[in-house]
Amino acid sequence: MTERSDAPRIPAPAHPEHRREPLPWQRPKPGDEDADAPANLDRILNSPSYRRAEEDPEFLRADETRGVRLQIDYLKPQLLLDRHGIDHTIVVFGGTRILDPVAAERRVQELRRALEEREDAELRARLARSERVLAKGHYYDTARKLGRLVAESGEGPRDSRIVVMTGGGPGVMEAANRGAHEAGAKSIGLNIDLPHEQYPNPYVTPELCFRFHYFALRKLHFLLRARALIAFPGGLGTLDELFETLTLIQTRKITPIPVVLVGESYWRGLIDFQFLIDEGVVDVEDRELFWFAETADEIWNGILAWYVAAGNPLCVPNPQ
Repeated sequence: MTERSDAPRIPAPAHPEHRREPLPWQRPKPGDEDADAPANLDRILNSPSYRRAEEDPEFLRADETRGVRLQIDYLKPQLLLDRHGIDHTIVVFGGTRILDPVAAERRVQELRRALEEREDAELRARLARSERVLAKGHYYDTARKLGRLVAESGEGPRDSRIVVMTGGGPGVMEAANRGAHEAGAKSIGLNIDLPHEQYPNPYVTPELCFRFHYFALRKLHFLLRARALIAFPGGLGTLDELFETLTLIQTRKITPIPVVLVGESYWRGLIDFQFLIDEGVVDVEDRELFWFAETADEIWNGILAWYVAAGNPLCVPNPQ
């Protein structure tokens, strides 16, 4: 079959990136056409207005772009948690000053030696506080074991459907992340930008350690996937998260989840829950929004029993 002489010529496909001849705007206006052109062009290229929006930090930090910042502060962790298959979290809070017992003992010994060298009222007060921190060392061990129990639930450490989530800092949070890390499981840390640098503890899974700008978005992510909140002895930050969660459950703004207060003597000394009931400012039934526990096994078994009672078992134990 002969080819028609008048058949249209089909040109070769254009290169997806390169041209044989550059377009006019692919070169700057030369100085030999206008001596002022190069300097003017430099001012344009270096002007903040010429930066692409996502590459302009001053623009992104402006009051008017706060809505955009809120969106991306939420979206980045959400996408990554989904990508890692994180369905449920066990949120653990507690004091950042509750140290690994080895570190706490070392600190006490340092202060005792300092006091032997010179008597000082402030040193003695610091020693007393350090001794009280040392006495709380068992909470570090309890959180560490709890992290391991959560990691070994379901189908074992490789099952990322339920993982430990903490604020990513030291103390009790470090212990919970550490227990999961030692079991070979993933765990999450939600860090926050502060005026003074806050380093994450080294046991958070690197791909699941997030740094938030907004406390509000951090709080949102603490509860979006939460299937329990476990509050160890702690300070203002722990109280903040505890009472916010209890308020959300009390008002049914979120579906009720187990709330476990670890260390009954600490919590009863800190808060007189019965006083609130007797004063009529909370209802008797609100006392049932939480319970006390002392050991990692009590905490974890209590959470599992709570979900069985709710008709929605949390996870299936790894078959022996």
